[in-house]
Amino acid sequence: MTTDHEPSDSTTVAGESGEPRRRIGVYVCHCGGNISDYVDVAAVRDAVAGDAEVVHVETTLFACSDATQNDMIEMIESQHLDGLVVASCSPKLHVPTFRAVSRRAGLNPFEYTQVNIREQCSWVHSDDRAGATAKAIGLVRAGIAKTAHSVPLEPITVETTPSALVVGAGVAGMRAATGLADLGLRVYLIERAATLGGWVDRWGPMYPNGADGHQLIERLREQVATRDAITVVTNAELVAKSGNFGNYDVDVRVMSDPPTTQRFRVGSIVVATGFDTYQPEVGEYGYGIDGVVTLAEFKELVDATPGPLRVGGRPVRTVTYIYCVGSRQPDGHQYCSRYCCAATVHASITVADHDADVAQYHLYRDIRTYGKLELLYQESRRRGSVYMKFPDDTPPAVRRDDAGHLVVRTTDTLTEGMAVDIPTDLVVLVTGMVPRENHDLTSLLKLPVGGDGFYNEIHPKLRPVETVVDGVLIAGTCQGPKNSFESVASGLAAVAQSGATLLKGVAELDPLVVNVDQDRCTWCGACQEVCPYGAIDRIVCDGREVATVNALSCKGCGGCAAFCANEAIELLGSTTAQIESMIDGMLEGSARDEELMV
Repeated sequence: MTTDHEPSDSTTVAGESGEPRRRIGVYVCHCGGNISDYVDVAAVRDAVAGDAEVVHVETTLFACSDATQNDMIEMIESQHLDGLVVASCSPKLHVPTFRAVSRRAGLNPFEYTQVNIREQCSWVHSDDRAGATAKAIGLVRAGIAKTAHSVPLEPITVETTPSALVVGAGVAGMRAATGLADLGLRVYLIERAATLGGWVDRWGPMYPNGADGHQLIERLREQVATRDAITVVTNAELVAKSGNFGNYDVDVRVMSDPPTTQRFRVGSIVVATGFDTYQPEVGEYGYGIDGVVTLAEFKELVDATPGPLRVGGRPVRTVTYIYCVGSRQPDGHQYCSRYCCAATVHASITVADHDADVAQYHLYRDIRTYGKLELLYQESRRRGSVYMKFPDDTPPAVRRDDAGHLVVRTTDTLTEGMAVDIPTDLVVLVTGMVPRENHDLTSLLKLPVGGDGFYNEIHPKLRPVETVVDGVLIAGTCQGPKNSFESVASGLAAVAQSGATLLKGVAELDPLVVNVDQDRCTWCGACQEVCPYGAIDRIVCDGREVATVNALSCKGCGGCAAFCANEAIELLGSTTAQIESMIDGMLEGSARDEELMV
């Protein structure tokens, strides 16, 4: 359904001040029912159709669809719109989409506003349709008011250095380094350890195809060594970063005798620092008892034993695996470590290959061999592995009996909750990945850290390896648990993102940064103290000390504006006038809105 509200003058309409009013188009999205099931989108459309700044408003099933994007372009051109408001989902999802639409239609992309009436409205008020509709109307009115006070902005253009720094030389880091070099970029690959390889270098056959981890790393080492564009620095760590996006100066400290520091200029930084494995406390699921090992220890034992397993000189006839040790714990690491199930299932198949008579028991909360890895689970069961599901509130207990034998007691929910005692020779605690301790690097690069302790990307689907720090990307298991295939894929994604920026020689940054009114600034220094990016400097202008902002370093957080006592700092795209107009827009017209919803 479409409602066109045309002012009496199809070009401009003079307001009370005599200045021309804006020509804004509004699209209210159904989101395939995600919004329209809980919000009366027609009422939202009708409520804002009479607003003085709005010349076109319509509802649409999917605002992000190609058909609707083309409709927006046609409407912007035909109605001479100078502002666009899309009321749909989170700005994190489709801001790039609709900025591109605006650009293709000749509208400045920073005169477009996205209003979130899905996550902020329909989903959180699904039990109150009238209230959700009223809130949606207020949010859309606020978006219209903000757009009415918007001004055209131009991206910040910066020349870039055709080189990259890769921090961490595991499988993801080395694959990123070779990929960047193959694009024609200079690469500096630094590794804190004495050799390249990371965790994968310690492993033998890996799932799902049995590729040998050590041999894989050897091939990658050879590929790194044959590329003249790659400079490798081991026993090294990043200790300083200065400059701006596209032209970072980085200091790398080499732990030699005596220690030395090398400086490189790079256009981007790829962080691939890997993970640590969970280390159980003594006594946790029997850890510390002879015969109780972690998954990492068991993997090394299996890889080092070409034939039947032996522990302490005795053959292993029974192995019991306890899953989710250190993962999915309400008082610890709450996330699922993803790779552990498949790694354990694959290890059990390897054990069966060496000795088919070994009894193997898998005590699990849930099995998550996702995707094609489900075939491994089926193969493991076919080889004789027994899977027993225990309740969340009754984990297995490990002890030694009076005769000194290991016994695991579990409750099997698949057999009506029976308590089962399993005499065993070896207990494997299936431990997952935990974030690696990198406080200094995290602080230095201003890397965003999620609630799980891993580094956060901007968006898991649309910008999966980019961080909020321009030119700093993340790859591999430093951003969350992954298997080797996923780690390599994220490393190559970082290659694509870096290459797309650096090979052009120039890059564009959002102009949504702070601006200082130096006539009002009296330099108290508060803004410089609170800026986490070092983007504010003190200069002398007309004999006065005032603040100035390095737009290339500013990330638009707006923290400095909140601390400015003279209100001399404004955040472009969220100016005081825009914020105040949004508040007014949400408050005005509430009585008329209530009448529309009756």
